[in-house]
Amino acid sequence: MDKHDRSFLKNVSLKNPWHFIALGFGSGLLPKAPGTYGSLAALPICMLLVFAPWYIALGVIIFTFILGTIASSICEKDLGMHDNSAIVIDEFCGMFISVFLFPSNLYLTFLAFVLFRFFDVLKPFPINYFDKKIGGGLGVMIDDVFAGLYALAVGHIIIYYFF
Repeated sequence: MDKHDRSFLKNVSLKNPWHFIALGFGSGLLPKAPGTYGSLAALPICMLLVFAPWYIALGVIIFTFILGTIASSICEKDLGMHDNSAIVIDEFCGMFISVFLFPSNLYLTFLAFVLFRFFDVLKPFPINYFDKKIGGGLGVMIDDVFAGLYALAVGHIIIYYFF
C-alpha cells in the first residue's frame, strides 16, 4: 500500500482525539508533503522547548513518544494501513528531539528543522531499517526518533564549531 494514498483518510476524523493527535492537530491532512507540514507545526513548540529546562524538554519528548505510539497505533488500525503519511505525530517527536539541549536561540530551531527534514527524508541506516522492519505505532515513531537523534548530533556539532 502506498503510504501517501489519501483515500484512506475517509476513515479518520479530527473529532476523534486519537486521530487529532496522530494527525498532528490536523497538519498531516494538508496536501503535499504532510511530514514537512507536521514538522512546521511542531516548530513553535520547539521554540518554547529551547527555553525550557532540560528535564522539562526531556519529559515532553518522552510524553510525546508514548502518546504518539498509542495514537499512531489507533489511527493506523482505523485507517487500515501502516504509517500513512498523514500521521505526523512522529514528526513532532523527532523535532522535539532535534532541539534538545540547544542554546536558547530561536534561529537555531530552524537549523534543527532543516536537519530533521534532511534525515527524515534521506533515512540513512538504521532509520531505513526501522522504517521497513518495525510495525505498529512503534514503527511509526521510531524512525523519526532516530532522524531526530541524527539531527540533534549534527546540529550540536554545527553549533559547537560555527556559533
